[in-house]
Formats: sequence, structure tokens, C-alpha cells
Amino acid sequence: MAAKFKTCFLVTLLFLLLLIPTKNIFAQVDTFEFNNEVQQQRFRTLSDELRCPMCQNTNLSGSTGGVAEDLRREIHRMIIEGMSDREIEQFMFERYGDFIFYRPRLRAETILLWFGPLIFLLIGGTVGWSIFRRAKEVSETEIALDDNQKAQLDELVGE
Repeated sequence: MAAKFKTCFLVTLLFLLLLIPTKNIFAQVDTFEFNNEVQQQRFRTLSDELRCPMCQNTNLSGSTGGVAEDLRREIHRMIIEGMSDREIEQFMFERYGDFIFYRPRLRAETILLWFGPLIFLLIGGTVGWSIFRRAKEVSETEIALDDNQKAQLDELVGE
């Protein structure tokens, strides 16, 4: 009886697991025709280097969002029309700003983005060093108590 129940339970569990849809099962696969292998490689490189504006932390080639599909189609069209990678990146920048790039361009608006972590690390290191230095100075100096302080200490300790 227990074996039948166990078998029935496992079959039901397996059936339920098969009903759970996964993201990749229903993902649409883009098929683009290119004139040569170089164009196809450029498409892959650009799709990997550009971020999906909708998914935020996924590149265009890994995103299943509608915006990513449109941008892949747009990149394909521009490559077929003979636009350079630089022109395609400029088009994407004008449309979506620095967010579209995983590695934003070094400009006045992105200087903090590029060097901010280093600046904060230097500030944190300086603050940490000064705290350490002061603590070391305090621990090395001998603390002298006057008679009133000694009496209060003895009273607190209970002697």
C-alpha cells in the first residue's frame, strides 16, 4: 500500500513539475540573415556589449524583452545598411543615453561613475588610517588620574 502511494505521489509530482513553465521554453529565437561572417560577428559583439533598457542588467542578446527584440532588429538593419559600429553605438547613445552601455563613455557627466569608487576608497582609507592613528596615540599615552578621580573609581569598584 505504501509503495503504491509513493509511486503515485512521485508521478503526480513529476507531472506538476512538467507543467511549470520556464522562461527559456517560450523564448523567441531571432534569426537574422547576414551577407557575410564579419557582419554576423559584429551583430553578436554589439548585442553582447549593449544593455537592454527594459531588463536593466541583461545584454541585448540575453534578453527576451520586446525592447531588446526591437533593438536587435535595429542593429541588424543598420549593419546590413553598412553603418559602422561607432555609428550604431552613437545612434543607441542618442536614443538611450549612457545607460545602454555596460562601459559608459568617459565624459564630464560620467566622471564620478568611472572614478567614484576610487575616490570613495581613498576617502575611506584616509578616515580609517586617521582613526587607527588616533587610537594608537591614545593607547600609548598613560592616563593619570587625580585624587578625586581615584576616589570615584574606588567607590565605583567597591573598595
